[in-house]
Amino acid sequence: MIQNHSAVVLLSGGMDSTVCAAIAAVEHGAARVAAMHISYGQRTESRERESFTKICDHLAIATHMVIENRSLAQIGGSALTDKSIAVPESEHIGKEIPITYVPFRNAHFLSAAVSWGEVLGAKQIYIGAVAQDSSGYPDCRPEYYDAFNQVIRVGTKAADIAITTPLIALRKAEIIRRGLELGAPFDLTWSCYTGEREACGVCDSCVLRLRAFEAAGVKDPLPYAARVAAHS
Repeated sequence: MIQNHSAVVLLSGGMDSTVCAAIAAVEHGAARVAAMHISYGQRTESRERESFTKICDHLAIATHMVIENRSLAQIGGSALTDKSIAVPESEHIGKEIPITYVPFRNAHFLSAAVSWGEVLGAKQIYIGAVAQDSSGYPDCRPEYYDAFNQVIRVGTKAADIAITTPLIALRKAEIIRRGLELGAPFDLTWSCYTGEREACGVCDSCVLRLRAFEAAGVKDPLPYAARVAAHS
């Protein structure tokens, strides 16, 4: 594969990763950005993959790859990968790490992206991790990425690839405003943990998204089974 890409962006198809991809496309030019999507046996796997493809087309990111990582589903321990564990509603946002946490997931994602970055000659790995207004996942904290950058420095041939987290210090409403400035296609994104046809409106991800759109003063373009959770 030709080494003419300067960045790899991890793109789940969700709101945050889409804004992150839009930022990467502006900073590097869409032709020099490669997008990676990882399917890991999550409940909304097919819907997220559909969003990924449409978002890449919208942002004119021509180089993209879908990777299948079945180890996370085999390992289990998360409501996102184990259908015997119910996805909880959002009452405990910010109070404890929820059962929707997928154990050490972002390490799997970053490892794949860094590997591809080495092949492409990319120097930056973009990930839409958010520390503010989040579910409290430990692999979304700034210190996690500081540590992972050290791993990359000592574990890659050129030792010159770095993780970029442009959203990590932003509030969710700020992310929406930034996305609107960049023309991010929020109507193509998918955030719900449970449904693939209509978002539930009551899981952590839906509620955080709905609250963010409300705080930004913008209507969320997605349909929801319930919107009352935005006011809870």
